[in-house]
Amino acid sequence: MSGEFEPKIVVIACHWCTYQAINLAGTSRMKYPPNVRTIRVMCSGRTDPQFVIEAFRNGADGVLVAGCHPGDCHYVNGNMKTMRRTVLLEKMLEQMGIEKGRFRREWISAAEAKKWVDVVTEMVDQIKKLGPLKLAGRGDE
Repeated sequence: MSGEFEPKIVVIACHWCTYQAINLAGTSRMKYPPNVRTIRVMCSGRTDPQFVIEAFRNGADGVLVAGCHPGDCHYVNGNMKTMRRTVLLEKMLEQMGIEKGRFRREWISAAEAKKWVDVVTEMVDQIKKLGPLKLAGRGDE
């Protein structure tokens, strides 16, 4: 065992776009860090900010919400809801003491497996630099 910190990252992925990109990356045998646990939702607009807060409370060092590109949502404007919610969520997380960079929103289409690999690799590297999340009341202080 190397003893190096390995972050836990929760990915909330749109079924129609990002989840399909993750699947394409897997079937194409693209390599990316194994640090991610994916939760599939039918639309990124279905992501309640409380889901993100719960992920951090329950041990995640980073959270990524990913969906269809703006204008390409299978539910017309679900990703626009995501955009509005996550802007406010980022401010709230900062007030809770969660550093910038631990939460991220990305638009990844079904054909963008390479972008998925790049985003998740970059996020893992960034969170490794930040170190483990120390959150009051989480039991890991």
